[in-house]
Amino acid sequence: MISGWIGFTLSAALFQCWRTAMQQRLRGQLSVNAAGVVRYLYGVPVGLAIFGLYAAVFGGTLPALSLTVLALCAAGGFGQILGTNLLIMAFGHRNFAVGTAYAKTEAMQAAFVATLLLGEHLSLLSWLGIAIGVGGVLYLSLAGRGTSPGELLRGLMQPAALCGIGAGFCFGLTGVLIKAANQAMPGSDVVFKALLLLVIINTMQTLMQGAYLAVKEPSQFRAVFATWRDSGQVGALSALGSACWFSAFALAPVALVRALGQVEILFTLAFSRFYLREKATRADVVGSLVVVAGVVLVLWGSR
Repeated sequence: MISGWIGFTLSAALFQCWRTAMQQRLRGQLSVNAAGVVRYLYGVPVGLAIFGLYAAVFGGTLPALSLTVLALCAAGGFGQILGTNLLIMAFGHRNFAVGTAYAKTEAMQAAFVATLLLGEHLSLLSWLGIAIGVGGVLYLSLAGRGTSPGELLRGLMQPAALCGIGAGFCFGLTGVLIKAANQAMPGSDVVFKALLLLVIINTMQTLMQGAYLAVKEPSQFRAVFATWRDSGQVGALSALGSACWFSAFALAPVALVRALGQVEILFTLAFSRFYLREKATRADVVGSLVVVAGVVLVLWGSR
């Protein structure tokens, strides 16, 4: 099952990077909450299609859904919404580089939360790899922004940093809650359950954030449907990415999945270099090598 979670995680990171690039088209057209709604609303039919295709190929019967499973789904879905909003709030503060960098500690925070709540145990080598990978991602996040490690520490209590840390925690906790929901659901096919959870959680997120949008931002609620061409693509990529994330969480410790998922920043750099023809800086190369070294240690420690 090890190779399976690696494939799912790499695919998830690629889809997430692709979705982020596509979502740039919606900037200026939709508010923060409306941009969140399109991910879930247009992701539901795609998630249903993925689940239906998997069930048709591999079989499976719908399990009974307990209140515990539904509560975990609701909490995980809300955690993702809150994390996204906190990250965008971090962008809005003056020192957004600090907020973004602290949000990148998600993998380390996920490791601690998973250890405490799920009892997941990692090897010392994997812990070292996670720490090195986070360091590399922090370096890449700050490179060229004139923010030193000392300034990062001194800015710990800034609003941007607090929002960034909060976003990282919410994203890490979301992965743990999704895995807990999978474990609480009856059935032996964890991927089948993961894809079912995707449909349930996306539906809940659509209702939660969609209801807020309809009441607080009615004009944006209409814009969600007016931008259906671009929004539909974002929703489809979001559903594909989440299907891979949820499946990876089901097959491996959350901390390892989040740690390997840091390769998303490498995909972003590759997109910048080969598609946008932007020249890679020395900092980009150094940071990328550090991230790769961390990923190698994580995978080596997980054998």
